[in-house]
Amino acid sequence: MTRKACPIAATLVSALNLCGKDGQDATAPAKRARRKEARPGELLAAALTLFVEKGYAATRVEEVAQLAGVSKGTLFLYFANKEELFKAVVRENLAGHFPEWNAEFDAWSGNASELLEFALRAWWDRVGSTPVAGITKLMMSEAANFPELAAFYENEVMVPGRLLVQRILRLGVARGEFRPIAPADMQYAAYAVMAPMLFLMTWKHSFGACAAPIEVIDPLRYLEQQARILLNGLCASTAPAAA
Repeated sequence: MTRKACPIAATLVSALNLCGKDGQDATAPAKRARRKEARPGELLAAALTLFVEKGYAATRVEEVAQLAGVSKGTLFLYFANKEELFKAVVRENLAGHFPEWNAEFDAWSGNASELLEFALRAWWDRVGSTPVAGITKLMMSEAANFPELAAFYENEVMVPGRLLVQRILRLGVARGEFRPIAPADMQYAAYAVMAPMLFLMTWKHSFGACAAPIEVIDPLRYLEQQARILLNGLCASTAPAAA
């Protein structure tokens, strides 16, 4: 008579095959390795949440570690102090993307007006509409109290951002699409392009965060009007630029 295999026994054998001699899960080291690799990202995500919610000064590293589900000592294995943690957050979410964004500029095949509109919309989609926009408000409100962080943010975010906008403006001028802009004025023209975006991000994390704001701003309509006004001022033709 053929003996039927016991399903319970088969299950036990299968479970034992996954365990070492001491009964420990043989997959545990791999799981721990994966968890360790994920920790920096988890800490940066937790730090971003708290920096945006509480500001730089009010955020404590203990809170970041707790939100990430690790000890404070574990956090210090990856980041020497709160300042380095903040810099890592900025590089992960903003500064580290400028090579990619400049590469998009290099590959652009359309005209300068379309590129400017694309840049405004892409900035909103990738930064302005995300929690990362809260870093802009944080820096505007706390930069005076932390000059070293202000210098870091200026060098790694503000200047690269301005230079990218200036590349778009120079392209338009070189192609005859935009009116001539004196070299001494190019920096200020870039600021004029950037300022409305800074306002929109700041609004989102101040008045826009109120439960019942008096005024509600539709970001897409705002961007459409911003592009129309900018292009009408920039374009060499006297005819209104298409939005």
